[in-house]
Amino acid sequence: MTNYPVNMDIDPQIKMLFDEDSNTFTYVVKDPTSKSCAIIDSVMDINYAAGGISHEQADEIIKYIKDNGLELEWLLETHVHADHLSAAPYIQSKLGGKIGIGKNITIIQDVFGKIFNEGTEFQRDGSQFDALLDDGDTFTIGNMSGFSMHTPGHTPACMVHVIGNAGFVGDTLFMPDAGTARADFPGGDAGDLYDSVQKVLELPDDMQLYMCHDYAPGGREVLYKTTVGEQKRGNIHTGEGHSREEFIQMRQARDATLGVPRLIVPSLQINMRAGNMPPADDDGKTFLKVPVNVLGK
Repeated sequence: MTNYPVNMDIDPQIKMLFDEDSNTFTYVVKDPTSKSCAIIDSVMDINYAAGGISHEQADEIIKYIKDNGLELEWLLETHVHADHLSAAPYIQSKLGGKIGIGKNITIIQDVFGKIFNEGTEFQRDGSQFDALLDDGDTFTIGNMSGFSMHTPGHTPACMVHVIGNAGFVGDTLFMPDAGTARADFPGGDAGDLYDSVQKVLELPDDMQLYMCHDYAPGGREVLYKTTVGEQKRGNIHTGEGHSREEFIQMRQARDATLGVPRLIVPSLQINMRAGNMPPADDDGKTFLKVPVNVLGK
């Protein structure tokens, strides 16, 4: 995509909130000319050992929005996360707004609907979300427009949301010294990931890129934003001098050494439902399934 559909000279007002347990950045993105805002990649808390769900992180976001008199228009997901649970429905119940994700969520729902042995009552058409975004689709936050870029590779449904001069990259890119995310989940593809990164790097060099995670390699401080230019020059996996073939070989070899994310089982079951729990049983109890020897050993 070279002819971008929106004005990228606007400076949105961005509040970052960090969930240390899942190492996830959540962003409140505000239109500078109105009270309208969006939330990108919200987090719901889970005590996995006890099966406990709570909303401390989400309540902090809700308080920030209420304290500043903001109006929530969108709850955007960059992809179906495997490392944290989305709080989008909970926040929506308090503040309104539309939940949006990439249209290839249907692929994720089909693949993981089978893995988790979901019955025919589990809809695989993305209908749990309010908006399914295609490559180049635009959306508005007050007087400010944004657009979505389809960036498959980590998952088939990954999207980068560009709002003014800020791009929210999900797991497509990490900070330059950390490279890129894995591409070995079902539906992932290292070649697609390399191509998606190159697509992001066609954005203006001075555009700010906001991470979904940072694992602070080498013990440095946690960082959450960089620029397109910095990624071009210094990304250790896809920056200058790294060919597509070299990246694919590196990514496949590296991914083969990685363990399964700690929260993958609850995250996928809930996030493919837009952050909703599976239906309760006749006694009103909710359960999550653990597929044995399917996601890893």
